[in-house]
Amino acid sequence: MTDLAHRARLARRRLREHASLRERVRVLEEEVQENRQLNRRIAELTDVVAELLIPLEARDSARVDEVLERFRAGL
Repeated sequence: MTDLAHRARLARRRLREHASLRERVRVLEEEVQENRQLNRRIAELTDVVAELLIPLEARDSARVDEVLERFRAGL
C-alpha cells in the first residue's frame, strides 16, 4: 500500500468517526433538551402540590382554583 493510499484510508476513517461523534452530540443535545423540559414540568407539579397541601381551613379556594386551572392549561 502506498503512503498516499494509507493517508486516504486514515482520512476516510477520521471522517466516519467525526460523523459518528457529531451524530452522538446531536442525540445528546436532544436528550438534554428533553430533560430540561421534564425538570420544568416537575417543578410546575411541585408548585401545584405545594399549593394543594395547605390545610383546608387556611386554603384560599380561589387561589387553588387558579393554580389548578394553570396546571390544566399546561397539560
